[in-house]
Amino acid sequence: MIGIRDILAANLKEFRRKKGMTQEELAEKANVSTHYIAMIETCKKYPKPKMLEHIAQTLEIEPYKLFRVVSDPNDPFERLHQAIITDMKQVINEAVEKAVNFKLNQ
Repeated sequence: MIGIRDILAANLKEFRRKKGMTQEELAEKANVSTHYIAMIETCKKYPKPKMLEHIAQTLEIEPYKLFRVVSDPNDPFERLHQAIITDMKQVINEAVEKAVNFKLNQ
């Protein structure tokens, strides 16, 4: 079972990297030490709610996103969800292609 600190650590690292920031850059912008950010990302520290809000604001995300759980790709509902998305993309692409061809043939 994955714990809440693990979820926070993984998401913090993911959002920081998506912003193209190093731990040092995030720490500087959030006005905390690089060591503190590293400790959160290694599950050794757990920030207080106010600090979580501040870090999220620094990353320009909503605080709840630091606790989102990525779905298990083996979960039946996740597989169904992905299949539906794939089918919808195919239907949309076919409809767009037909519309473009219709317009070109007029």
